Amino acid sequence: MRWLVGWSSAAAAVPGAAGIDSAGATGYDGETVRPVGAQLLWGDPDPLWAVGDWRPDEIRVVAADDRTRIAVLGICGADDEQLRLSLFAARGGALRHLTAWSGSYTAVVQVGRRITVCGDLAGARPVFHTPWAGGTAYATAALPLADLVEANLDFGHLAALLAAPDVPAALDDSTPYDGVRRIPPGHALVLRAGAREITGYEPVASLAVAAPPADPDHAVDGVRDALVEAVRTRLAAPRHVPGDGIDPGPVPGMGPAERRAARGMPVPGIGADLSGGPASATLALLAAGLPGAPGTVLGHGTGAGERLLAVTFNDLATGGQDTELERAGALAADPRLHHVVVAGGRHELPYATLDGPLTDEPGPCLVAAARHRARLAAGSADHFTGYGARQVLDAHPARLADLLMDRKRRHLVRPVAALAKADGSVLVPARVYAAARRLSRTPYRSGLEGLAEQLLRRRFDAPGDGGATDASLAALTWGGPGPAARWLTGEALAEVSVRLQASAQRSAVGPAQRPGDFRARAALARRAAEVRVLEQAAEIRFQRLHTPFLDNQVVRACRALPEALRVRPGARAAVLRSVLEGAGVSELPGGWGVPSAVPAVSAAHTGLRMAADPLLGLFDTPLLAEAGLVEARVVRKAVRGAAAGELLALDGLADLISLELWLRRLLSRRGTCWTGTPGRQRAVPAGVVPQRGALGGAGAVIRRG
Repeated sequence: MRWLVGWSSAAAAVPGAAGIDSAGATGYDGETVRPVGAQLLWGDPDPLWAVGDWRPDEIRVVAADDRTRIAVLGICGADDEQLRLSLFAARGGALRHLTAWSGSYTAVVQVGRRITVCGDLAGARPVFHTPWAGGTAYATAALPLADLVEANLDFGHLAALLAAPDVPAALDDSTPYDGVRRIPPGHALVLRAGAREITGYEPVASLAVAAPPADPDHAVDGVRDALVEAVRTRLAAPRHVPGDGIDPGPVPGMGPAERRAARGMPVPGIGADLSGGPASATLALLAAGLPGAPGTVLGHGTGAGERLLAVTFNDLATGGQDTELERAGALAADPRLHHVVVAGGRHELPYATLDGPLTDEPGPCLVAAARHRARLAAGSADHFTGYGARQVLDAHPARLADLLMDRKRRHLVRPVAALAKADGSVLVPARVYAAARRLSRTPYRSGLEGLAEQLLRRRFDAPGDGGATDASLAALTWGGPGPAARWLTGEALAEVSVRLQASAQRSAVGPAQRPGDFRARAALARRAAEVRVLEQAAEIRFQRLHTPFLDNQVVRACRALPEALRVRPGARAAVLRSVLEGAGVSELPGGWGVPSAVPAVSAAHTGLRMAADPLLGLFDTPLLAEAGLVEARVVRKAVRGAAAGELLALDGLADLISLELWLRRLLSRRGTCWTGTPGRQRAVPAGVVPQRGALGGAGAVIRRG
């Protein structure tokens, strides 16, 4: 895990600091604190550190003078001269240009006593902040700040995470740690001598005025240029050999590849996922085809470069992936690719492994981390993944309401016809049109109040078969209950209802966005948060996961796609085909982009059935029940029912189990992210003891054992 942390204090100089080589700050007890294992980027009075296993080329600091400088952490396509020029614009308060370079990075600018930290558009590289020692501390991870202020858990946030994970108004700017806040995607944190301000740097679509018509061909060209530049930026970065690159010696019965896998190290060079879907295939073919010798590690291999390593996961425990495997094999026939198929058995099923590393925040992927780790362990030191492509390219069903608001009814014909064909019912068009029309006429405030009432009265739809029509109808709202909401206690649901009502009162005008655009941005933010947790939970030492679809410039290019193009069936595959054709890749296998039933539900059913006993033991005395979020017997009944094959919301069970696992890992940790004298406590320093009104706003104190 890698993060940066710093603070801005109200004082001109921080008492207790020992200068630029040992910068620190005085806490509440008079101690001088520093992050453990940190690399100081600049010193007092507003110090900044980089913490974790950053590569040397991933950290750059460029200064115009002693009090005007910029730090860029991550993969950034700007050279030092561009960074230096950006400082002159930043002096005047301009921010957007700091986020407009290719790649995935976090930029921190210091101009005198003003500190600016830019978040990204998707939310994959968030920024957190908290009041501390008369100023404000900030970081790109929430747990270090929680350790710094010894924060307890915010159970209102955890309740909202289960009850309404897709509704930004329910989560607001809170985090799992009481007092630690996050800035929204598309915003920057500006600190002036300890005082904080959050400002947006990206314009959003107006609710009152339709967006100007966009040329589809020009928009697709923009997506192609952004994706190609995102991949090229990563290919241009220095290559790294995992560890010291030296094989420690032979092991009887094991070759070099087996020894590397046993040590948990990736293959040197560049690789990519190749699932058979269009997103991962596009990145693999772009990375293999662009100039830059993808497989060559600096100082190793031949001058012509090695082939790009393409990794496909084959779930032998459930099967049903024959079509995807055939398509991946056809793509891997390209001589520029070296194809590796990772076989997954019962040990790679969801819920098979319930232990793992502590992540910064909880996420549903924790129950399947071993599954992802098995695939990534066969990958390269720099590994491309297609995460986020669906969210940035596909049309959220709520965009049908946007089309009605713009009086573009004819563009509803093709998507509604596709849903009717998939569902086999002639009633689908009328149902979908009525839901879209209702959403287009529902104010944002009314939508939030309706959801708050729905949660308070425990009105939940029965779990369906997961059909496209049911999913689309459920999404044609300003927000809906999460799949785990049906298992929460009345107190937890009441807390989330109060949060929604309070947000509705504050947002009398609404988010100044159309419902479809608003829901699409929220879905992207949630997916980016899930990918961030997955990267930490399935982390392979010395490996970097690259997600170009979550880059700022790619997100911007995809948002420029007209809605009429997005809502067409197969739009994502068509756009990516155009991207590849524009990059010189024209021969694609049959069935490119055809939707297929990936056996995720089957794998979840199988894994849950095989792990039923450990899961029931997990919920004998769950922390979630001690906190008042669930009743243990209710969750145990749901686990037994799901293991027996009952039709239940498996996504909701995954949310509950993942959150319980995360809480247990958090409470069992030892140590803290900070050092100092006297020694600091850690976040959540006691066991779970819900106080009176624990979910009513004050949070809960954790006390266990």
